[in-house]
Amino acid sequence: MSLFTNRTILITGASRGIGKAIALRLASEGANIIIAAKSVSEDPRLGGTIYSAAEEVEAAGGKALAVQVDIRDEEQIKQAVQQAVDKFGGIDVVINNASAIQLTNTEHTETKRFDLMQQINVRGTFLVVKHCIPYLKKGKNPHIITLSPPISMSPKWLGSHIAYTITKYNMSMLALGWAAELKSAGIASNALWPKTTIDTAAVRNLLGGEALANMSRTPEIIADSVFYLLSKTAANCSGNTFTDEEVLANEGITDLDKYSVVPGAQLYCDLFVD
Repeated sequence: MSLFTNRTILITGASRGIGKAIALRLASEGANIIIAAKSVSEDPRLGGTIYSAAEEVEAAGGKALAVQVDIRDEEQIKQAVQQAVDKFGGIDVVINNASAIQLTNTEHTETKRFDLMQQINVRGTFLVVKHCIPYLKKGKNPHIITLSPPISMSPKWLGSHIAYTITKYNMSMLALGWAAELKSAGIASNALWPKTTIDTAAVRNLLGGEALANMSRTPEIIADSVFYLLSKTAANCSGNTFTDEEVLANEGITDLDKYSVVPGAQLYCDLFVD
């Protein structure tokens, strides 16, 4: 029996991209997956809905619950958590994947976009964990994983797009804070971030198009990293801001060619990675 059999994992933003890749990887190990995301009708630029992701999770060997959740809405979060508990009996893992991005300087960041990034990346992440903690305390090897970067005070990252940067650093601070706060409850909390760009809709549509996608890795590298982190005993793996390469290297995995979108291509370092 897998370590993940009947382990219940709530993933925000799991209808596509990195979130869905994580869902499918853990589903293949027999996990119960709560797909907590907004998309109930397909946007052709982005692809995927909570329902199509749920079908893929079931096909991969897991059990799925698709719940429409905008994590800016606390009532929707509460309802999603309650539905998860009603269906699966509890929550063992929370993966904070949902995030908004805009790489603009202060003058060119609209107030509504600033607010959106704060509401999703910081407030939403905080509230999702807040409402899951009572169940994590009773969970099987409970973990929180937040997809956010190591914190660097480099002017390169602070000066270029401060509005986005502070929200991602805040997510990492939450991850570190929960590691300390929840240690006595036996709940692990870590941040995880890709060393290179990942081929997602955000990369293709917002950041660099196909050219950047071809210098990126696939979302499966994050999914495998999450698998290895969640395989650790919570008490022995908490309070870290990992990159995917670090997690895999700790497992003795250093040949990462299989994750390249274009085998042998030069890879592009992700944001916040020096």
